[in-house]
Amino acid sequence: MSETASTAIREPSEKEIRLVIGASSAGTIFEWYDFFIYGTLAYILKDAFYDTDNETLGLLLVWSTFAVGFAFRPIGAVLFGYLGDKLGRKYTFLVTVTLMGIATAGVGLIPTVDTIGIVAPIIIIFLRILQGLALGGEYGGAAIYVAEHAPPEKRGYYTSFIQASVAGGFVLSIAVVLICRALIPEDDFAAWGWRVPFLLSIILLGISLWMRLMLSESPVFQAMKQEGKIAGNPFIESFTYPGNKKRIFVALFGVSGILTTIWYTGFFSSMSFLRGPMNVADQTVELILFVTGLIIMSFYLIVGKWSDRVGRKKPIVIGAVLTLLLLFPAFWALGSLANPGLQESAKITPVRVEGPQCTTDPFAELFDRDQTQCGKILETLTASGVAYTMVPGEALRVTVGSEEIGLEPEWFDDGAARKAGLQAALSEYGFDFTKQQPELANLLGICAILLGLGILSALTYGSVAALLSEMFPPSIRYSSMSIPYHIGAGYLGGFLPLIAGVIVASTGNIYSGLWYTWGIVAFGLVVLWWGIPDGPPRDFEDTHG
Repeated sequence: MSETASTAIREPSEKEIRLVIGASSAGTIFEWYDFFIYGTLAYILKDAFYDTDNETLGLLLVWSTFAVGFAFRPIGAVLFGYLGDKLGRKYTFLVTVTLMGIATAGVGLIPTVDTIGIVAPIIIIFLRILQGLALGGEYGGAAIYVAEHAPPEKRGYYTSFIQASVAGGFVLSIAVVLICRALIPEDDFAAWGWRVPFLLSIILLGISLWMRLMLSESPVFQAMKQEGKIAGNPFIESFTYPGNKKRIFVALFGVSGILTTIWYTGFFSSMSFLRGPMNVADQTVELILFVTGLIIMSFYLIVGKWSDRVGRKKPIVIGAVLTLLLLFPAFWALGSLANPGLQESAKITPVRVEGPQCTTDPFAELFDRDQTQCGKILETLTASGVAYTMVPGEALRVTVGSEEIGLEPEWFDDGAARKAGLQAALSEYGFDFTKQQPELANLLGICAILLGLGILSALTYGSVAALLSEMFPPSIRYSSMSIPYHIGAGYLGGFLPLIAGVIVASTGNIYSGLWYTWGIVAFGLVVLWWGIPDGPPRDFEDTHG
C-alpha cells in the first residue's frame, strides 16, 4: 500500500479553504514584497551603500548582494523544510514570515556608506542572508499548505494563487514605490524616502502574522502525526526515498530552472534593460511594470486551472518552447520601442572601436586592477546602451559612421567626464541619451511585449506548486520540494541579473545576457520532457507508488 493510501484525511470546508488560500496568499505577497523591494530600488541602493562612481560596477555590486539572498535560500529550504516535515507546515512559515519582516525593516534603518563606510554593505549582506533563509522556508510551506487542503481536481487552481502571489509581491513593491514618489519630492526620495518601503515591512508583518495565526495545521500533516508517519530525518530521507533522487533532479532543472529564469528575465531583466541602456524614465518604467504585472497575475490562475484538466506538463512545455522562440525578438522589439532614436542611430551611423587590449573588466575597480583605456570606452558605451563593433588596432580610435570622435585625455581618469563627453559626441550623430518618455503607441507596444513575457512566466509557473506537491511523498514533501526549488530559484534564477549583467559588461552587447536564460530553458526543457509524465494530474501514490 502506498504511503498515503491508508491516511484518513479530514476534508476541509469551503470556508476553511477560502481562509487558507487568502491567508497563505497574502502572507506570500508580503514576504515576496520584502524580498523584491531591494531589486525594485536597486538603482538607488547602489549609491546609498556602495562607494563607486562606476555605474556598471555599482549596479553589479547591488545585484551581487541581491544574489546573496538567493544563495542562502537552499540553506533555508533545508532548515525550514526539516522543521516543516517534523513540526508542521503552519508554525514553520510563521517563523519564516517573521524573520523576513524583521530583516527587511532593518535595511531601512542602516546608515549609508557615506556615514559608516564599508560597514553599510556588510550589514546589507547580513540582512540579505536572513531574507534568503526565510524565503527558503516560505514558498514550500505556503504551497504545500494550500495543496494539502485542496481537493485533487482543483489543486492546480487553488495553488496557482500562491504563484500569482509571487508576482503580487513584485507588483506591491512597485506600487509602494510609486505612492512614495507621489508623496515625497524626488530629491528627498533619493536622500531618505527610499527607506519608507523597507520600514513598511513592519506593518505587513503584523498583518501576515494576524492572518496566519487564524489557520489550523494541514489535514495531511495532522493525519500523518496521528498515525505516527512523521519522517525521522526529512533531509536524509529526501535523498534515500526510492526514486526521489530522479524527482529532485527533474524538479531542479526541468521545473525550477525553467520557471525561475523566465520569471526573472521577464520582470527584473526587462526593468533593468528599460531603466539602464534604454534610459526610460524611472517612474515610467515603474508604471509600466505595475500595470502589466497586475494584469499578469490573473494568467497564473488561468494556467493553474487549465492544468487541472490537461495536466501539469503541457503548459510548462508550451511556455518553454515559446520562450526559446520569442525571447530575443521580444527584447529587440523592446529596445526599438523604448528608445527608437538610439536604436535607429546605431543602424544609420554604426559605432566602431579600434585599438589594443580592447577587453572590459567589470570588477577592475573593486579588485584594484587596471582597466585599459579601450576597456573604459567599451564599458561606457555599453552602460549607455550603444551597440558597437570592435576591431584590433595599434591605436585607440572610436568612429561613428566614417568619422572619428576625438578622445579627451581627462576621460580616462574621470568616469563621469568620459560618459558626458562620449554621449555629447554621439548626440551630434543622432544618438538620444535624454530620459525617454515613449509615445503612447510605443508605450502600448512595450506593455504588450511585457504582457507576453508575463504569459510565458505564467505558463511555466502557474501549475508548479501543484506539480511539485504531487511529485513527492507527504512525509518528506516540505523538504523534497523546497530543496530543488530553492536551489533552482536561488542559483539559476537569483544569480540571473548578476550573470546577465557581467555577460553584457564583458561583451558590450546589451542583448547578450539573454543567452543565459535561453541556455537554462533549453536544457530544462529536455529534462522536463524526459522526467515528467504526460496525462492528467495524479497524486503521488498513483504516479510513483
